[in-house]
Amino acid sequence: MQLERMLQSQGFGTRRECRALVRMERVAVRGETMDDPFADIDTVDLDFSVDDVPWRYQEKAYVLLHKPAGYECSQKPKHHPAVFALLPPQLVTRGLQCVGRLDEDTTGLLLLTDDGQFIHRLTSPKHGVLKRYVATTKHPVDDAQLAALRGGVELNDAPGVSVAAHAVEQIDANHLSITIGEGRYHQVKRMIAAAGNRCEALHRAAVGRLELPDDLAPGQWRWIDPNDI
Repeated sequence: MQLERMLQSQGFGTRRECRALVRMERVAVRGETMDDPFADIDTVDLDFSVDDVPWRYQEKAYVLLHKPAGYECSQKPKHHPAVFALLPPQLVTRGLQCVGRLDEDTTGLLLLTDDGQFIHRLTSPKHGVLKRYVATTKHPVDDAQLAALRGGVELNDAPGVSVAAHAVEQIDANHLSITIGEGRYHQVKRMIAAAGNRCEALHRAAVGRLELPDDLAPGQWRWIDPNDI
């Protein structure tokens, strides 16, 4: 692949802008400073840098973000900054999208990618990818509420339909771990309300087999292997 095309595919601008980066000798490939934007580059296991910032070639981008509260999962946020403000501009330029959404006040594991098929696989109800949350409740959780969440509760937008958690575990008096395989609007919060309590805070801890790393601080991101999910 031509160097300028490779840079464009990784979000470093238009082909003209990427060509200028190379001609100004701001790009290095495998440690070698480049000046020919049309040089043919092998993208297999490719490490490169722009302005001495290291990058690795990613045909498709798969990113895990530790979402803080106060950010919207939208390209056009209405009341709060977008989660995309937490990412390098190169990732935004290449068109990353959120894999599902977290509410503005919900924290935790958020996946972003430019792979449309991957988004479909993780968000389609027929695939039932499990998502685990830690919920903080206003009132102490009792056995009846746990039984209701496990057995199924009725949400106001689907009367007559019972919605059950895949798994529920009480952590302490006001915290519970709840795992669901669907992605209805405000589902966990509404399930807890239907069980007779109120969700005061919500944190997503895992999607599929992928858990939020303990060493990833709120607002930080890292590359992931989609097979880990």
